[in-house]
Amino acid sequence: MVNATNRSSWGRILPALVIIAMITGCAGPDRPNKPALVPEFMPGLLQGYLPLESHPNSLALLPPPPAMGSTARDQDEDISKRSLTLRDTQRWLLATSDADLSFPHAAGTFSCALNAPITEADTPHLYMLLRRTLTDVGHSTYAAKTHYQRTRPFLWNNEPICTPNDRASLEKDGSYPSGHTAAGWGWALILSEISPGQTNAILARGLAFGESRNVCNAHWHSDVVQGRVIAAGAVARLHADPAFLADLESARAELAAARKKGLKPTRDCNAEAAALAIKPSLAQ
Repeated sequence: MVNATNRSSWGRILPALVIIAMITGCAGPDRPNKPALVPEFMPGLLQGYLPLESHPNSLALLPPPPAMGSTARDQDEDISKRSLTLRDTQRWLLATSDADLSFPHAAGTFSCALNAPITEADTPHLYMLLRRTLTDVGHSTYAAKTHYQRTRPFLWNNEPICTPNDRASLEKDGSYPSGHTAAGWGWALILSEISPGQTNAILARGLAFGESRNVCNAHWHSDVVQGRVIAAGAVARLHADPAFLADLESARAELAAARKKGLKPTRDCNAEAAALAIKPSLAQ
């Protein structure tokens, strides 16, 4: 997971949230009401909706990573080898983009799937919803990540990663489960609820977001699979939080208004579709 100053590791996230008063923003006649301000507990990373102790416990919920010599481990290595064939393709470039969870960049991830923009100006509650749930879903992976400290595939195969500047921090951050994948799948589940008419496109993009971690040579396949499991649990827990539910309704209204105005996606959707159509070759 990343923030604006460190794009790869959640390992530096502090174990306590900063608690400050929430200040209501002002709204003008020509733009949506602004959500209340939310404090950061790390630069670029907002306080989530849930207290840390309410996050799903990934260590209690997940099995250990696949053991050496197991069928699951063999599958991890096979998918890793095949994913390496995508290096320097348009799919590799998209995976590099997906690795960047800083905002405003990450807000555009599902723009094409939604056929609408997600920006602080046009959809401020939806933008805030993504930022805050990034914290809740991502942090939920850390009990297992910290306990297992699984070695990442690039340290096993000595092949490049798509974000070489992140290598040093990734080496210190456990691979299992994938926090990036959890973020992308959590967002996909939330957005498919906000925009059910685009469910298939949104979920397909969420699946591809996790696969980008294999393409980047940053995670094993089983890291990605279990990242989705934790994301689903975190999103389910968020549905018991009144503030999350209120923002969900505001986000739904904002998206409808953006579509009524004919606002367009913020990404090059033809290029994204072409990148996603590129599949791994059979490993030699």
